[in-house]
Amino acid sequence: MEEISKKKINSNESIDNSDSIEVKDLKKYFTGKNRFKDVKAVDGISFNVKKGELFGLLGPNGAGKTTTINMLCGLLKPTEGTAIVGSYDVRKNLNEVKELISVCPQEAAVFPFLTGRENIEYFGNMHLMSKEKINERAEKLLKLLGLFEANTRKAKAYSGGMKRQLNLIISLINEPSILFLDEPTVGMDPRVRRTTWEFINSIKNQNRTIILTTHYIEEAEALCDRVAIVDYGKLVALGSPKKLMEEHESKNLEEVFLKITGRRILEGI
Repeated sequence: MEEISKKKINSNESIDNSDSIEVKDLKKYFTGKNRFKDVKAVDGISFNVKKGELFGLLGPNGAGKTTTINMLCGLLKPTEGTAIVGSYDVRKNLNEVKELISVCPQEAAVFPFLTGRENIEYFGNMHLMSKEKINERAEKLLKLLGLFEANTRKAKAYSGGMKRQLNLIISLINEPSILFLDEPTVGMDPRVRRTTWEFINSIKNQNRTIILTTHYIEEAEALCDRVAIVDYGKLVALGSPKKLMEEHESKNLEEVFLKITGRRILEGI
């Protein structure tokens, strides 16, 4: 972790002062049916993400992290509030937003009976990329994540960690300027997770904006420039890991989370 943390500190030079994402009083309520109560999944969240920043969203399951990402990506319509992504309002200019972003979802979105390479080519074609550009990007990303030797195998034979790495490659094939990573390292063994951490940090060093959700709080501490802690749909803390640890007199971010929410992050899973 120490080595990655140093890279993160050095990479702060790539952050400029303009905002890539602006969220103001964002809310998402789900109406209950029959005996079920209405659910306030996101209840008035506000934050900004700077261009070139690696921004973490932390919280237990049900805290509102994935719902927030889904609204920023246009997959869910906000109940109230404003979400600006790359200077575009997600309510009014969703097509323009989709041109800027890419999403690596929690569940691996790959076709099991296609090879790793064929999965990448399929999604590259969806983005109307040239064959030459797809091949160039695929070669580079497969080698960086250590999947090159397995690229001709069908994805159904991949381990869970390999499928998630393939998912990450697919999300980057079109070189998005804003990338949403929703629990990208779940199910990976420690070695593969470490490789993926280094890869994510290298993406950030290319001046891409990354929004990361994770239940591995040491992952956020090692990689993120700033983190937002959400609980029960509300934003309860915002700042750099170092700043939050200093403010709450804590030795790590896990301890900060425990002091703020009254529980450990994994208790919500």
